[in-house]
Formats: sequence, structure tokens, C-alpha cells
Amino acid sequence: MRSLIGISCRYHSEEERFYASRHYSEALYAAGASPILVPLIPDRAYLRDLAARLSGVVLTGSSSDVDPARYGERPTPQLGPIDPLKDEVDCLLLESAFDAGRPLLGICYGIQILNVFLGGTLYQDLPTARPSEIAHRQGEPYHRLAHGLSVRDGSVLHRWWGVTQCEVNSIHHQAIRRTAGSLEEIAWSPDGVVEAVQLKDEGHLVLGVQWHPERNHDRDPRSRALFARFVEACSSHETPGPLDDV
Repeated sequence: MRSLIGISCRYHSEEERFYASRHYSEALYAAGASPILVPLIPDRAYLRDLAARLSGVVLTGSSSDVDPARYGERPTPQLGPIDPLKDEVDCLLLESAFDAGRPLLGICYGIQILNVFLGGTLYQDLPTARPSEIAHRQGEPYHRLAHGLSVRDGSVLHRWWGVTQCEVNSIHHQAIRRTAGSLEEIAWSPDGVVEAVQLKDEGHLVLGVQWHPERNHDRDPRSRALFARFVEACSSHETPGPLDDV
């Protein structure tokens, strides 16, 4: 039976619709999971019930930035648009996934909201706060590998990939500034920006990556392996289907 894995949605305000890029669902499906989109309904009871029925959760990227008020800062001029509904629901989904002990994968915005949820902070805009020659916000094609990645020996990514050096794509202008105390840094770009974190408690798989492996799952072996191993971890948390009791 395929593991049922929830994918957090984004919100298109002008068209009033919830949505997520096709690549997340396709990557999870190719890895053997049954992906399901989680609408941005800010109801704790609903999300707790849903998390208990899911085998894992993926927090997606977003065109919005995390509201800096959530980590005690005022917005800078370079801050992008914020989406309070996205922030709120992703935090409630994080709370629910942690309470249920479900494996969790945060991608781009997903690693950022994970870090903020657990007490960390962000660079509101890398080009101004931490200038670098690294192309953290690459142009199309988004599957192109943009910069190197140093992976900590013994980390989740090292165990999954078997390498400590590789390359990834990059589509972001924010990043982790102060890492939350319950997380540990496990990968960095050549200029020292945190590119991946994992929960210190390795009994609960919580992984955040700053790049976009879903864009490369069909062409990059490491991106494919990341989703395959995540889905494998989720399989140990399989629960009855969400409609079995209806």
C-alpha cells in the first residue's frame, strides 16, 4: 500500500484558490507514495486529525516570505510579499506533524518556516544581508544545478547519498540566519549559507532543505534518492486510509 503523504498548499489571492506545483506530487508519486494536497484551512482540530491519518508531511516552497514578526523582527525594504494564511496553516501543520510523530520534509520556504516555528530566525534578503557571488536565486531552467553543497559526514543526507560534496539548484532569496536550538545544520553552500537541517532527535525524521529537489527528481539521482528514502521512512507510519471510516 502506498503511503499517504500530505503536501502543504499555497494560496492565490486574486483567483482565490489553493494550489501546489505539480513537481511535489510527481516526485512523491514516483517514489511510491500517494500524495494529497492539504488546503489552507486554519483549524487546529482538522489538521491534527489529518496528520494522524497521514504517513508524512511535505512543506512546500512559496512565492511569499515568512512574516518577520514571527521571529521578532520588523520588515526590511527587501522583504517580499507575506501570506499570513500560509504561515498560520503551515505552523499548525508543523505542530500537528510533531505531535503525531510523522516524518516531515521542508523544502525552501518549508525549511524556513520549520526553523522559525522552532525558534530560529531568517535573513530577510540574502543579497543585501549577506552578499555573495553564489547564485542563490537562479533563473530558469529551475532544474539546473546552480552551486555546490557540502554535506556533514554522518548526517541524514550523507547516509542517504553517500557523499559529502555535490551540487544543487537554488531558487530563494531568504535563508536560515540563526538555527533553532532543536535543529542541527547538516549542509552548506560554498559561501556558508545553511542549506539543510535535521532534527537533533534522530528518532523523529525531520529534514529541511533550502533547494528544490522536486524539480530534479526525474533527472538527478540524489534528488530521486531523497524522495525515495523519505517515502521509505513514511512507510513505517502507514495508517488506515482517511475514508475507511466514512
